[in-house]
Amino acid sequence: MFDALILNQEDKRTVVTIEQLDESHLPEGEVLIAVDYSSLNYKDGLAITGKGKIIRNFPMVPGIDLAGQVISSDDARYQEGDSVVLTGWGVGENHWGGMAQKASLKADWLVPLPQGFSSKQAMMVGTAGLTAMLCVQALIDAGIKPEDGTILVTGASGGVGSVAVTLLSQLGYKVAAVTGRVEQNGPLLEKLGASQIIDRNEFEEPARPLEKQVWAGAIDTVGSKVLAKVLSQMDYNSAVAACGLAGGFDLPTTVMPFILRNVRLQGVDSVSCPREKRIAAWEKIAQLLPAHYFEQACTEITLNEAPQYAEKITTGQNTGRVVIKL
Repeated sequence: MFDALILNQEDKRTVVTIEQLDESHLPEGEVLIAVDYSSLNYKDGLAITGKGKIIRNFPMVPGIDLAGQVISSDDARYQEGDSVVLTGWGVGENHWGGMAQKASLKADWLVPLPQGFSSKQAMMVGTAGLTAMLCVQALIDAGIKPEDGTILVTGASGGVGSVAVTLLSQLGYKVAAVTGRVEQNGPLLEKLGASQIIDRNEFEEPARPLEKQVWAGAIDTVGSKVLAKVLSQMDYNSAVAACGLAGGFDLPTTVMPFILRNVRLQGVDSVSCPREKRIAAWEKIAQLLPAHYFEQACTEITLNEAPQYAEKITTGQNTGRVVIKL
């Protein structure tokens, strides 16, 4: 028997219960995992509180990330006792996710946990951290070097942004961080490696097609008019790695940054990238993230506390990462 947080729908309301199940309740999968830690992300918060249309079928175990050990496997790549991590792939949305003490998953969804990296550290990084590393790698693959100039990171106080600032700094890049709460988030972003803190309001003003060239590269986690502003300020032959749609789906720009300045816009999706690339990204995360990254605000909770913290996350009352010890 194992504990699981279950979401059901009754009269269009999301009902949350914590139940004891046996393995027969789990969905089909090639690898059975004993989950050590999951995390509570904003998307999980929306699912648990019912404030967002996240869940595609009920009953559902939420939790888009998890880390733990293999109990049994039908896939030769994984043996009993192997430490693994999973981010994304629709778990917690259309396949039971991380908020249970056991999970049954497809082997292709998993990657080995890097040597010397704990399950808790992996959940402090989570999908956001993997996405950040893929964005950083996209700039490296585009040929952007530290000596080329400053890299801009929008949404820098968020999960993707804060890891991106840290990784870029560790690789020797000069980083400018954009945040909506300069006084509150500035000191932490500087500790993580940002040399310049910029108020988000400066990037929410309408952009001209081309403005003064400022940035050698950029990681944008917001999209829409913020991304349009970023594109207008890019250097010639620069690159932007874009991964976020928080600002909306529209992009109010022109072809001028792409034609007259040869700006390259590279989309990053942590689910769609090949498994080998995800494995390499996790290895680099383990190598590059310094100890002080894991000293930032992190709240460890139990499964019973998840509904309470889901409400806090969706109403902006929580600071830092929330990880769930299973």
